[in-house]
Amino acid sequence: MIEGKRWGIIYNPKAGTRKVQKRWKEIRQYLRLRNVAFDYVQSESFNSIERLSCMLANNGYQTIVIVGGDGALNDAINGIMNSKADKDKISLGVIPNGIGNDFAAYWGIESDDYKKAIDYILMGRVRKVDVGTCNCNIKGKSVVRYFLNSVHIGLGARVVGISNSTYRFWGIQTISFWISLILLMFERKLYRTHLKINGEHIREYVMTVCIGNSVGYGLTPSAVPYNGWLDVSILSRPRFMQLFSEVRLLLQGRILNSKSLKLYRTKQIMVLRAQNAHVCLDGRLLDYEGTLRIGIVPEAINFIIP
Repeated sequence: MIEGKRWGIIYNPKAGTRKVQKRWKEIRQYLRLRNVAFDYVQSESFNSIERLSCMLANNGYQTIVIVGGDGALNDAINGIMNSKADKDKISLGVIPNGIGNDFAAYWGIESDDYKKAIDYILMGRVRKVDVGTCNCNIKGKSVVRYFLNSVHIGLGARVVGISNSTYRFWGIQTISFWISLILLMFERKLYRTHLKINGEHIREYVMTVCIGNSVGYGLTPSAVPYNGWLDVSILSRPRFMQLFSEVRLLLQGRILNSKSLKLYRTKQIMVLRAQNAHVCLDGRLLDYEGTLRIGIVPEAINFIIP
């Protein structure tokens, strides 16, 4: 059995740019300076973090730390939730080091200060957080995928996918995100959707749907990952001249003031149709078939916070 104070750290050297890869050496040196007892594994493929986090949980590690971003955290929460370990005994921490670090940023964990992130984990302050669930069919099998931050359908999912690719070119997250967003908003593509929220059937052509357990990259700014609820934002197509005001509201964190936005709070949403729309969970594209049933598991995991 692993000694309780020993950390299990997962680092993915292929998760980002050369700068991201170089930081691991500095992080490891600081861990040793702080006399942290740890074992670390690095993923050998893009999606191996899920398998590695499950392995660490099943092998008795009570502190599992991810050196990465939202996508890596998504892989980790899926691995932990699918493990046989007692989830109440596991604490999940993060050293932000990815393309998107929104869940860490929600808690005030800065992406450019790995020393503070490590210090926070050493303090051992935890909060039980909710975990979102997405029931769907993948390759003919019924599965449950988990998320910490948000599910995006339509424009939001495309922005995340394209900005992840352009980030590797530009190397600057903010530039990549906003270039992708502005280009796709000018496209103003609509997706035919059929949603069921709180017993209400919503059949509309929409630009994007965000289902947030947390801030959802700004589209569900009032969502909190510990109240047992999901926030839902549905954005219809604004008129061309409204595009600039919509982007400004998003930049200012005031997207809830948008006239093109419909808001809901729920514990379950059925996505009965999302024709030709991309879907992503915490930045991970979902290749699914049929319908989606999205819900919430209150206080499902211990997350290490400042």
